[in-house]
Amino acid sequence: MGRRFDHLGDVEALVTVAEKGSMTEGAVALSTTPSVLSRAITRLETRLGAQLMRRTTRRLSLTDAGRAYIEQARAAFSLIDDAERAIQGKEGELLTGHVRLSVPTTYGHYRLPVMLSGFAHAYPEVQIELSITNRNVDLIAEGYDLAIRLGPLPDSGLVARKLEDAPLRLVAAPGYVERMGVPQSIENLLEHECLPFVMPSTGRCAPWLFHVDGRDIEWTPPGRIRVFDDVLGVMSLAESGLGICQTYDFIVRNRIEQGRLVEVLEHARGRTRPFSVIFAPHRRLSAATRALIDYLTRTASGV
Repeated sequence: MGRRFDHLGDVEALVTVAEKGSMTEGAVALSTTPSVLSRAITRLETRLGAQLMRRTTRRLSLTDAGRAYIEQARAAFSLIDDAERAIQGKEGELLTGHVRLSVPTTYGHYRLPVMLSGFAHAYPEVQIELSITNRNVDLIAEGYDLAIRLGPLPDSGLVARKLEDAPLRLVAAPGYVERMGVPQSIENLLEHECLPFVMPSTGRCAPWLFHVDGRDIEWTPPGRIRVFDDVLGVMSLAESGLGICQTYDFIVRNRIEQGRLVEVLEHARGRTRPFSVIFAPHRRLSAATRALIDYLTRTASGV
């Protein structure tokens, strides 16, 4: 009887190329050449009788069959990893593994570093591949184990674990306040230079959130200068004296303490936005991934 799983090397080639996004990067990861990986994927497609990956001179993309197959393949490799750890591991042995994590710029620059520092100290053998981007990655198609997302999550079939409700503050540079005065009410903001952020998902300005006299208020800021793509831009522009912005307390707290920014409309403070860590429910999570989820949810509120 022939060997049943002599094609696992070809499966690993497919998974690696899909995760890295190119034959070249996949070849680097597996210490081989792009042509070897291309032949491996072709052999696998022939074996299965289905196209798994579309390959052009400009990009690679998985077919529907490829996405379904690669998800099951990752789960199988995860089972093998768990089995090896169960056999080789001893009580107290260091946790090992690899986790791919995607986070937005706000969290990636201002919250995650402290948490990852603690995690890296607790689990020195775990490798983390971190993508800091405001693009919502496709966890399944792009091979991410986890992502941190802002706001209420749509019914996407993904599992979410709440990290924190991040308080918001309205801020401006001291020079701007001296020049333009201090707004006394939300309505008074119409007389000021507001710095709104345009949400990529809708093309509309993100509303500013306030709490006044027991009421939650959403107010859409006008602005001659509107920021696209990188939400941290509104804070940079505000710090330069170009106007007022609303952002997270964890971004501006130190700048306020240092006198680089001042808070305005403090009486309207009180609203938050949630951050959550998400993952696919049907994917078997590695021990390293589970450890990172637990660490993030346990420490986020205390950072």
